[in-house]
Amino acid sequence: DGELARRRPGAGGAATTRQEADRCRILSGVFEGVTLGTPIAIMIPNSAQRSADYDALKDVYRPGHADWCWEAKYGVRDHTGGGRSSGRETAGRVAAGAVAKLFLAGEGVRIRAWTAAIAGIPAPAPGEEGFDLEAAAHNPLALPCTEGAAFEKIAAAVDALRKEEESAGGIVACRVDGLAPGAGEPVFEKLDGSLAGAMLSIGAAKGVEFGAGFAAAAAAGSANNDAPRCAPCAAPREGGTFCGNNAGGVLGGISNGMPLEFRVAFKPVPSIGRQQRTVDREGRPRTIRIGGRHDVCVCPRAVPVVEAMTALVLADLLLQNRCARV
Repeated sequence: DGELARRRPGAGGAATTRQEADRCRILSGVFEGVTLGTPIAIMIPNSAQRSADYDALKDVYRPGHADWCWEAKYGVRDHTGGGRSSGRETAGRVAAGAVAKLFLAGEGVRIRAWTAAIAGIPAPAPGEEGFDLEAAAHNPLALPCTEGAAFEKIAAAVDALRKEEESAGGIVACRVDGLAPGAGEPVFEKLDGSLAGAMLSIGAAKGVEFGAGFAAAAAAGSANNDAPRCAPCAAPREGGTFCGNNAGGVLGGISNGMPLEFRVAFKPVPSIGRQQRTVDREGRPRTIRIGGRHDVCVCPRAVPVVEAMTALVLADLLLQNRCARV
């Protein structure tokens, strides 16, 4: 329930005003607080659905949504919500990720994500003045700061976007500490490849970068290469195995003992109150305004989803390593 509360709508900030209790009920797989080794079934009921909000969308396709693609694939769609392409789908991911986090905690692995930017406005980054990762758990925007120019600028931008019935994209950053070298496979289940697939399976995610990411494309090899740490090294990275972390903790698809660091880009929320152009099922031009209750930016609520998907991937890969040693 604690993890679901972080993802729950109605928490303020950039989130939708819809109120969902998001209380889970474990149906099987757990007895007296201990897993049984059988599948864990978790139910999370919807308690604040308002299908009537979607009545005007029955015969039109929402811009930026999966409506048209869904109908092209299946020949039918339920217009009263996004179905499996809805953000509501991520509640199950967070619930499953909470179980994976318990396993990873026993392995000394800690996963923490935060909102790194909203509407093109960056929050303080690690190592910069004002960066406080613990603060991300205590403000509705999941920012790694609770004051300062960046916080005020982002908060003001979110308020302005809400009043303008507009939305924005942003970036979620994630850091994993305590991951030992050796997680991941060398070809088809690379650590970064598996994580990238998991991140891009989240609705609205449009890009992933590890370590230096796209900046590495403009760097020289001598600058981008992370040298193995040695005793005379003048600037070791927090006791890590390398003197730098441009690789983001992954080399050859396998963890190298450094913090695992990556960033996920999310597109603007497509459901906005502003008038938009679209077409109906007959291909005729239409204009629509999407009513209902929607996020200004998905990033704050995507933070626990990114953590959950990271936990699920890492749990799988660590268990594979355990089986390989048997």
